[in-house]
Amino acid sequence: MTYLAFFMGLLGSLHCAVMCGPLMLALPDKGKPPLTLLFHRLLYQAGRILTYGFLGLLAGLISSGSVMKGWQQQISIFTGILLLAMGVYHLAGRHIPAIAQRQQALVAPLLNRMGYWLYRPGGNFMAGMLNGLLPCGMVYLALASALSTGSLLNGAQFMLLFGLGTLPLMLTAGIAGSFIKNKLRLRFNTWLPMLFLVMGCWFVLRGANLDIPFLSPLLYPEGAIHCKP
Repeated sequence: MTYLAFFMGLLGSLHCAVMCGPLMLALPDKGKPPLTLLFHRLLYQAGRILTYGFLGLLAGLISSGSVMKGWQQQISIFTGILLLAMGVYHLAGRHIPAIAQRQQALVAPLLNRMGYWLYRPGGNFMAGMLNGLLPCGMVYLALASALSTGSLLNGAQFMLLFGLGTLPLMLTAGIAGSFIKNKLRLRFNTWLPMLFLVMGCWFVLRGANLDIPFLSPLLYPEGAIHCKP
C-alpha cells in the first residue's frame, strides 16, 4: 500500500499540475528572490499535504471501525457506488452547463479564503491547507483507497505518501505554472471519469466477496470464526 500511495500521487500529479497550474501561477510572489519564492512554495505544498494527512486520518478511522464491526464489504460496495456516481457526474458535467456552474459556485468561497491568506504573513501554509480541500478527482481516488487501509494511522500514512508523490511536479508547477500546463496538455477530462468508473466497479466487485483472486477475494472465507466483543 505504501508504494501504491506514492505512485498514485506521482502519476496523479500530472492531472493536478494541469488543473492547478493557473492557481499556482497566481500566487503573489512575483519579483521576490528565488530562495524566498521556493520557501513560500514549500510552505504552500506542506499545508496541502498536511490536509491530505488529516483526511487520511478520517478515512482510516472509518476503515478501522468497519474492520471492528465487520463492515468491510458494505464499505467497499458503498465506496464503489460513490465512485461510479462521481464518474457519471463528471461525464454529465461536460454536457450540462448547470453542473459546471454549480461546481464553480461551491468552490468560490474556498478560493476566496485562500486569496485572503495568501496576502497575510505566513499565509502560504494556510492557503495550502485550504488547497487540500479543493475538489480533486485524484484525491477522491486516494481517499477511496485509504478506506481499505484498516487503521487510523495507516489511512493517514497512505494520504501523506500520496501527497508526497504529488510534490515534485506540483512544486515545479508552482514555480513555472504556465509552462507546465502547456507541456502537459493531455485529455485528463476524458480519462479521469473513466478511471472513476473502473475503480468504482473494482470496489463493488471487491465487496461482493465472489472469491475471484485479486479482483474479488473472499473477505470472510467460509468456515471462518468471527469473534465479537
